[in-house]
Amino acid sequence: MHTEHKQRPVIRIGLLESEPIRVEGLRAILEERTHIQFVVSDILELLDDESISIILLGLHNVVDAFDIMASIKEARPQLRMIVMGPEVNDETIINVIAAGAKGYLEETALPEHVEQAIEVVHGGSIWAPRRVLSLFVDRALHSSSSRALRRNNSQFTDREREVLKLLVAARSNREIAEILGIEERTVKAHVARLMRKVGVDNRIALSVHAVTHDLVDDDESQG
Repeated sequence: MHTEHKQRPVIRIGLLESEPIRVEGLRAILEERTHIQFVVSDILELLDDESISIILLGLHNVVDAFDIMASIKEARPQLRMIVMGPEVNDETIINVIAAGAKGYLEETALPEHVEQAIEVVHGGSIWAPRRVLSLFVDRALHSSSSRALRRNNSQFTDREREVLKLLVAARSNREIAEILGIEERTVKAHVARLMRKVGVDNRIALSVHAVTHDLVDDDESQG
């Protein structure tokens, strides 16, 4: 088990946080997780570091946070962002995601949830409470009348349905592979086929489609 942990690809996190207590808290959480490294610096240095794939942004002032997120998106559109802050209402989380963040972490999150959020976002999915994601999707669907073709999951194989349920539960490709006992590249192939069948071009849109079109049962997708 220890060997498998060390073989995971290293994820480098850029930490934009001004409060030392939060920095030390994250250091304590992540120091045992050798596949996750984080660098504490200012925004310019972090944007220049091409090895960083995720920026973890501490939320202290909502307006300032949105300005910083806009700057990051403009400079490096592919750089993923996770916002970390206090417990807030669903509306604030929706606004954070709408502004381009791939996740929102409450500062009281358990260590395992911090690690899972990082891995889920690194894998290309969104980390947010399901109720928030559903609300976000509902608003997006009602704001646009385009492409609402309903599909049912009879077009999927049993294995594809298993992969889809785990994908909606915010599992990474690696986690899905471990749970189903298959290779990670096989998971990627299943996800690619699911996207083609549904008619979307990314895994987030696939998860959204699955939730909004009832392609997975609620009790099976909580993971």
